[in-house]
Amino acid sequence: MNPLVAPESSVHGGRTALSVNLNKVALLRNTRHLGIPSVTRAATFVLEAGAQGITVHPRPDERHIRSADVTDLAALLQAWPHIEFNIEGNPFHNLMEVIRAVRPHQATFVPDTVGQFTSDHGWTFPDDAERLRPLIEETRALGVRVSLFMDPIPDMVRAARDLGADRVELYTEAYASAWGTPRQAEVLDRYVRTAQTALSVGLGINAGHDLNRDNLSDFLRAVPGVQEVSIGHALIADALELGYTETVRDYQRCIQRAFAPAR
Repeated sequence: MNPLVAPESSVHGGRTALSVNLNKVALLRNTRHLGIPSVTRAATFVLEAGAQGITVHPRPDERHIRSADVTDLAALLQAWPHIEFNIEGNPFHNLMEVIRAVRPHQATFVPDTVGQFTSDHGWTFPDDAERLRPLIEETRALGVRVSLFMDPIPDMVRAARDLGADRVELYTEAYASAWGTPRQAEVLDRYVRTAQTALSVGLGINAGHDLNRDNLSDFLRAVPGVQEVSIGHALIADALELGYTETVRDYQRCIQRAFAPAR
């Protein structure tokens, strides 16, 4: 398969790009053998509504996204050259074979175990450093940007840059759990300081996990330099009630509010 042509930037008009994770569409489809709902139709709907990227996380057991979905989405996105394809997963399981075959715009390395329910922590350095280094080098040599899934810890972000990563994806579950509680400001400050560190060492910043229409604007308003958010579970759940089009447009309004001038 020919490599996808990477868009110049994931930042659109100075704002954070929205990448829609389609895993939960595939999870619902896999409960029957009818091929519905369609992952590629879902991708088409969210892109037509204004999403700037598509994310998938193909796990080894294919309990949601399957290898055929990755191939089908890569083919679909040939007609959307300005759209970013982000494939995430553990590079020590099945991810590297997918990256070599598809060459997406971005590979997000996530330290999941094989049967893990959902991603729940970032990489730890120096523990994971030396085994990650050659895979980061290989992925970048394929022309694919590398993002590492990281907890909001400034020293870990510095180490990610030393390994050659292009970006980090800040794991935002801690923020989402604290949002609306007395702990919100304290927890959010960890993300602010980590983002500042990332920017100071030349890393790009992505974010994702449990971001939703309630907490997204506050996060983006506070945390500097977030180029892309990857949102799946909450967005697909909203789409069941609102439809894909209105849901994506509402998330874009959340992003727009974060960047609106203060009155």
